[in-house]
Amino acid sequence: MDAAVSRIAAAIGEPARTRMLYSLLDGRARTSTELAVVADVSPSTASVHLHRLVTEGLLAVHAQGKHRYYGLRGPEVARALESLCVLAGTPRKSFAPTAPQHLRLARTCYDHIAGTLGVAIHDRLLEMKWLTDYRLSESGEAGFRKLGIDIDAVRGHRRLFLAPCLDWSERKPHLAGALGAALLQLALVRKWLLPELDSRVLEITAHGRRELHTRLGISL
Repeated sequence: MDAAVSRIAAAIGEPARTRMLYSLLDGRARTSTELAVVADVSPSTASVHLHRLVTEGLLAVHAQGKHRYYGLRGPEVARALESLCVLAGTPRKSFAPTAPQHLRLARTCYDHIAGTLGVAIHDRLLEMKWLTDYRLSESGEAGFRKLGIDIDAVRGHRRLFLAPCLDWSERKPHLAGALGAALLQLALVRKWLLPELDSRVLEITAHGRRELHTRLGISL
């Protein structure tokens, strides 16, 4: 136990690694290139530091297409870092998205909703316990049916039913899989969202904002 605690403390205590870890406390994932900038080290040095943090169980790696994103391993890591932050008496910086503004609010990611709206829907489904460990709960199934989604038909698709997909601009998960695609189709049919011509951008209509607030408690 003493040796394990000492290894973890040493992993956190190196200044460059400390900067990397604290930049991830907002729950968003970042690439090794971004973390190299945060830590003020070269990409090769950042890779060594990240390998150490992954090995010690402080970080997890998420593959998204050709990119690899790093995030905190779990809430227990965040709590430990927050406690150290309180002891040190230093505030941490907030995340500043670099994605173009017109793409950030709502857009398609293949066949599901991404952007700020996609992340808000994902988080709200977890808050309402419609999803538990990325499984649809009884209340969630009833809720989606009430929205107008045929859950049996969605389950019948020959693809993954539901899964998290790391959002490019928000660096948090949004909902993917057959269920995520069904939700996008519902929003388009009901005119909650309107696709922009020749673009992935989705416009949230006034009607859509009212429905999202009334049905899911989402206000954007």
